[in-house]
Amino acid sequence: MITAGDFRKGITVEIDGNVWTIADFQHVKPGKGSAFVRTTLKNVMTGAVLERSFNPTDKYPRAMIETKDMQYLYSDGELYYFMDVESYEQLPLNHDQVEDALPYIVENDSVKVRFFKGSPFSVEPPNFVELTVTETEPGFKGDTATGTTKPATLETGYRLAVPLFVNEGDRIRVDTRSGEYMERC
Repeated sequence: MITAGDFRKGITVEIDGNVWTIADFQHVKPGKGSAFVRTTLKNVMTGAVLERSFNPTDKYPRAMIETKDMQYLYSDGELYYFMDVESYEQLPLNHDQVEDALPYIVENDSVKVRFFKGSPFSVEPPNFVELTVTETEPGFKGDTATGTTKPATLETGYRLAVPLFVNEGDRIRVDTRSGEYMERC
């Protein structure tokens, strides 16, 4: 059990039968009245965001989230198959469970699958991935010094802004947390 006064960013708790992660918190001590904790909660299953205030003495059970390293194998159109790298068991997941990771993963990539009480609920790609640019306008000689960008499509279908010197066929590094171009590989 954890008290609301001990809430910190990243902690997962069970509230009203749902699993929430603390996205932001603030301890408030008004001039009159009792103190309270103002939080922004994110539902780990649905992604819904909720703002709620708690009495600092309220107690909630901590939610134990298990994370497993898995390898993305393939998709058959409806399901996405992942393999546990330790036991070699295959795990089929639906689109809702993997949609946040899909722009950044290709077959045979390593990912982290998150579980709550034995059932998977999300897939996390690595923080940085290397992907191939499949479509973009050609670059021009001398365009490397300016800070302007152009749109590009990656092998996964993800679109992002890249510098003018990046061409089709180039491998680039992408930050999966922000979805931005990092560097050419």
